[in-house]
Amino acid sequence: MFHVKPIQNNINIKQCPVCGNDEFSLFLKTKDFFLTGEDFKLDKCTHCGFVFTNPIPKLTELSKYYDSPDYLSHTASSFSFTSQVYKLFRNANIKNKFKLVNSHAKGKTILDIGCGTGELLHYFQQKGWDVSGVEPNQSARKFASGNYKISVFNEDELNNFEKSGFDVISMWHVLEHVPDLNSRMDQLSKLIKKDGLIIIALPNLDSPDAVKYESYWAGLDVPRHLYHFTKDTLQRLLKQHNMELIESVPMKFDAYYVSLLSEKYLGKKIPYLPAFINGMRSNLQAKKSNNYSSMIYVIKPNQ
Repeated sequence: MFHVKPIQNNINIKQCPVCGNDEFSLFLKTKDFFLTGEDFKLDKCTHCGFVFTNPIPKLTELSKYYDSPDYLSHTASSFSFTSQVYKLFRNANIKNKFKLVNSHAKGKTILDIGCGTGELLHYFQQKGWDVSGVEPNQSARKFASGNYKISVFNEDELNNFEKSGFDVISMWHVLEHVPDLNSRMDQLSKLIKKDGLIIIALPNLDSPDAVKYESYWAGLDVPRHLYHFTKDTLQRLLKQHNMELIESVPMKFDAYYVSLLSEKYLGKKIPYLPAFINGMRSNLQAKKSNNYSSMIYVIKPNQ
C-alpha cells in the first residue's frame, strides 16, 4: 500500500496512491473558487492515470477550507437560492439512494461515513433500518444526534467499530476528501460483512461537464477534494483491496447543480439558464458512455 507522507508545510504526494508509480504529469491548474481563491494544481499518474491534488495543505490546515456557513454539505439552515436548489435535489436523491441500497442489501444495518446532518440516515431509520453515522464536523454531528436521535461518531471511532459489523457501508461524496485512501479502504474491508455492500459516490472526471468546464468544473473543489476519480481509476483502487465493482449508477441531478456552481465560478451573473442547458447536455451525452457528472458505485468484497 502507498500512503501519503507530510513534507514540510504541505503533504507532497511522491507515489501514486493507487499504483505506487512515482512519475506524474501536470493535469491542470485551478483554484479554490469556493472559499480562499488560492491556486492549486492537479497531477496525473503516468502509469495508471489517477489524478490528484498535489501538493495538498498539511493535515492540520485542511479544516480551514471547510470553514464557511455556505459549505452545503454541513448546512441545514441556509436560505440562499443555491442552498434551496441543493436541498431539493438532496431530498430527491435520498429516496433514490434508499431504493438502490435496499434493492441490493441482504441485511438492514448501515454505516454512513460522512453522514453530515443525518437526513439520509433518518430516512433509512424511518424504513426500519439500524443506522449509525460517522461525521468529522462537530456541529453536523450535534444536529444529526439532536434532531434525528442518530448515533453519530467522529472519524477516529472507525477503528473501534465491530469487525464485520455492517451489511452496508456508504460514502456519498466522501472518499475524495479522505487524505489516506488506502487506510480508509482497509477500514471498509474490516467493517463490512462478507456478503455486504459498499456504496461509494464520486464526482466523475470523465463526465461531459468535467470536460466542458475544465479548471472551472465545480467537481474539482480543491483542496477539499484531494483525489479526482474516474471509473477506471476507482476500479484499480478496488483491486488493490480485493473488492469488486458490480454496478455503476448515475446521479443525474448532480450535472445541474455542478453546472450551476461552475457557471458561477466562470463569473456568470445570471448562471441559471446556461447551467440548466449544460446540465441537460451533459446528461444526454453521458447516456452513451455511462459517464455522468457523479456516479454511484456498488461494490462488494471478494470472498
